[in-house]
Amino acid sequence: MCGIVAYIGQNEALPILIDGLRKLEYRGYDSSGVALIDDGKINVVRASGKIKALEDKLSGSAIKGHVGIAHTRWATHGAPTEANAHPHMSFDGKFSIVHNGIIENYASLKAKLISEGVQFKSDTDTEVVAHLIARFYTGDMKAAVLKALAQIEGTFGLGIICSEQPDTLIGARRGSPLILGIGNDGDFYLASDVSAIINHTQKVVYLDDNDVVQIKGGRYSIVNMNRNEVQREVKDVEFDADAVAKGGFPHFMLKEIFEQPEVLRNTMRGRLLVPEGNSKLAGLDTNIKELRNINRIIITACGTSYYAGMVGEYMIEELAGVPVEVEYASEFRYRNPIIKPGTLVLAISQSGETADTLAALKEAQQKGATALAICNGVGSTIARTSDGGVYLHAGPEIGVASTKAFTSQVTVLAMIALLLGRQRRLSIEAGTSIAKSMLELPGLVEQTLKLSDAIADIARQYSKASNFLYLGRHFNYPVAMEGALKLKEISYIHAEGYPAAEMKHGPIALIDENMPVVVVAPKDVLFDKVISNVREIKARGGRVIAITTEDCHPLDEIADHIIKVPQTLPMLMPIITCVPLQLLAYHIAVLRGNDVDQPRNLAKSVTVE
Repeated sequence: MCGIVAYIGQNEALPILIDGLRKLEYRGYDSSGVALIDDGKINVVRASGKIKALEDKLSGSAIKGHVGIAHTRWATHGAPTEANAHPHMSFDGKFSIVHNGIIENYASLKAKLISEGVQFKSDTDTEVVAHLIARFYTGDMKAAVLKALAQIEGTFGLGIICSEQPDTLIGARRGSPLILGIGNDGDFYLASDVSAIINHTQKVVYLDDNDVVQIKGGRYSIVNMNRNEVQREVKDVEFDADAVAKGGFPHFMLKEIFEQPEVLRNTMRGRLLVPEGNSKLAGLDTNIKELRNINRIIITACGTSYYAGMVGEYMIEELAGVPVEVEYASEFRYRNPIIKPGTLVLAISQSGETADTLAALKEAQQKGATALAICNGVGSTIARTSDGGVYLHAGPEIGVASTKAFTSQVTVLAMIALLLGRQRRLSIEAGTSIAKSMLELPGLVEQTLKLSDAIADIARQYSKASNFLYLGRHFNYPVAMEGALKLKEISYIHAEGYPAAEMKHGPIALIDENMPVVVVAPKDVLFDKVISNVREIKARGGRVIAITTEDCHPLDEIADHIIKVPQTLPMLMPIITCVPLQLLAYHIAVLRGNDVDQPRNLAKSVTVE
């Protein structure tokens, strides 16, 4: 949620800040702003709406400076207005700050500051921080920041500048990601996501919770909240600027849909041991003996990652015979989960920064579980907090509606299921068959992507629909739910995913000629059961879009539209069947004139509760 970028160095800051904001807009796009120090004064420009509104406001502006902070907002406290946009100023005009996260005790702090005569100009929780720092300032900027942060409860990623110290930039984090970028010739950057600064440096430091970094005089130092200096490793970024460009596609989402074959290759590269019918996941090596003794698995995640976890549940139970539960991280963290010896918790998050998933992971660790992570964000908080895990290697995902991360997550879960299965009851012959089938997946997805134009034709017939129903069974029930989520996210059409057999227990009451029904029905052991569900829909005048497999014909005469995808093992079919649903949602959203990459009210990395 929200994006921070900051710069200090020898160059003009404004072009760097605006470039960074463009890269971060997927994190929030309700409003944006910049603040730069020039001639001992902080100049702030803010605008409601997307980054373009800020750029228009800056056009022809004389604002300049070699140190500055910038922010793009996803609204939490206060409407997305210019007054609530960041950066915020302190009451004395000396400090300007940008903030990601939520200050939980802002109301009591605000009341105290008001009683002391401070006037507030916004409805945000962030403004409290600026005023607190100013209250504690006596000439030592870092000391004032540390005193203010000691008063704060909640989460924050902060960028802070002071008019009296134009050679200094301070950043701080607790529960909200913040990265220090180290450039050439004394250039330094702060960002909530490495994509914001990849054009300028590939050397970064991932700050830990309660780190406060001060950049001054061409050097940086990091202290914790106890004012003790700490050392953090400098790492090289694994991708370049081309990875966060559209590459000729009209939208990032479409680019990322079409990247999936290569993403699958990257996810599996070096991890499948075909002759042994097994997988080798380096991030699990230290836990490999412990994995032999687990007797229960809890998968916790949010949104798309949750649906990937549901597919993983079916896979692991089928191959390894270990009972699996899938829980929403937001629910898991607020109840008293029963964690006994032998419980493994898998936390799944694309960004590795999802606040609810991170909290669920910590709760599992607190109760004695081994907590492993599956995430895409290298160096992310979840990756560093977990006891081990697996990176997706999917590359940056800019489109807010996740696509390639889902297929990559399911692929990783398949490899984990294979590993656990081989430790228990899966034969080498069965394992080898699965590994070989997995290696075929990139080519099968490439074949499926060739259906894009045909799916666009179907989309034209349903782009004005108000409701959709998605049905699937077994491995493809989570795919139906994920397909419905994609349509909701970017087309704003109400859609629901159900197990196909549950349709007659309520949803069938909705079926008429105005209710399109998407049925995910590959040829498998439950195919005949799904055929019966389709007949029930048609008997009530419903219109059916069927996703089925090649050389499977029973639906040809029943469904209104047929989308045929290549066949693979039933447990791997979700990696294929989800692709037409991604394309259907994409084409419908484009036809409705929606902003596909930045759908309303959403943000990519959900770092607040």
